[in-house]
Amino acid sequence: MDKQTEFVLRTLEERDIRFVRLWFTDVLGFLKSVAVAPAELEAAFSEGIGFDGSAIQGFARVSESDMLARPDASTFQVLPWRGESNGVARMFCDILMPDGTPSYADPRFVLQRALSKAADQGFTFYTHPEIEFYLLDQAPGQGRTPQPVDSGSYFDHTPNGVGHDFRREAITMLEAMGISVEFSHHEAGPGQNEIDLRYADALTTADNIMTFRLVVKEVALEQGVYATFMPKPFAQHPGSGMHTHLSLFEGDRNAFFEAGAEFQLSKTGRSFIAGLLVHAPEITAVTNQWVNSYKRLSGGGEAPSYVCWGHNNRSALVRVPMYKPQKGQSTRVEYRALDSAANPYLAYALLLEAGLKGIAEGYELPPGADDDVWSLSDAERRVMGIEPLPTSLDEAIKVMEKSELVAQTLGEHVFDVFLRNKRAEFSAYRSQVTQWELDTDLPVL
Repeated sequence: MDKQTEFVLRTLEERDIRFVRLWFTDVLGFLKSVAVAPAELEAAFSEGIGFDGSAIQGFARVSESDMLARPDASTFQVLPWRGESNGVARMFCDILMPDGTPSYADPRFVLQRALSKAADQGFTFYTHPEIEFYLLDQAPGQGRTPQPVDSGSYFDHTPNGVGHDFRREAITMLEAMGISVEFSHHEAGPGQNEIDLRYADALTTADNIMTFRLVVKEVALEQGVYATFMPKPFAQHPGSGMHTHLSLFEGDRNAFFEAGAEFQLSKTGRSFIAGLLVHAPEITAVTNQWVNSYKRLSGGGEAPSYVCWGHNNRSALVRVPMYKPQKGQSTRVEYRALDSAANPYLAYALLLEAGLKGIAEGYELPPGADDDVWSLSDAERRVMGIEPLPTSLDEAIKVMEKSELVAQTLGEHVFDVFLRNKRAEFSAYRSQVTQWELDTDLPVL
């Protein structure tokens, strides 16, 4: 028994933990959970907990439904909102086939596989997400449209604002679970908030994002409000993104940093950005996986619609933040298309693989965009070689279908299941008659 497993079993006894929730995600990124008694945990570490994979979105067919969830002891944390006595803890799981091999359907394994490939090349992949979401006065489906809890805007400090207490309580819970928070503030939309998680390796970050979403929703419910990560819940207000800072390290050295280079950016960093740009349209169905995601991307402002990069240019898809001359380790790039409702395991795997492809094949970085890309005309963008991102889920699916990079990164099973689900979502959406059509067309047609 390794030291982490021993620590978990000892902590269960010392802190009177009565239930342990084993967490994993389905292909779409929804959190799944099964509770086990502490007495069962030692066997779970060695053998896994059996479950019906055919009942989980994208996991298995009925004819091959037996699967195992084996907890990862390094992810053990007590859930602070469940109280001190008769406590509840959680661990993320690796999903296995009955013979003990990793499941081809496990999104966490998709990311682990990409990280292993990077490690074989000497790289560790770090990510730092800025997660936006809205706080609403009530949950949807209660007879009227939920409204934002306040009328604040960017960085506002409103007296007695719901957001202050909410953010303080949410951050307290996150840090109690070992998830470090770097910044938090009111975002541009009314009731919109942003909480930024500290840099961590990509697998830890993806686990933290899944935990973050649950903590935010739990704290909101405790305070009598509702939190949503829907990319664009209001037509007239900004969407919720998850801008993510990315970097590669070779041991303790930042592979993106080169002293004296333009923006302190090394050839490796430039080729990584080029890989993100070349493959961005192919991965957009995953980084922006919902019909509603494209309402955010077409909304202007700080949501990118075009494939370009820039230095400190917030209209660009990829941004190279202002560098600190004395802090070469902080050199990084920011990918701005991601929204807060993406499956972080699949999205980070694809961002990594796109960047590694650029490095492996020596992609050349095109000139950066210094102007506000939204303010340019279509002709100006064409002259500059700036292509649009997919403008709908349907278009994104069609680009992804042809992508060798996405198919190889996700694996055949996840690739097929994801596409099948997204086609069904867009088909269902296309058949809807919206309120806009009723308001606009019904009176005159």
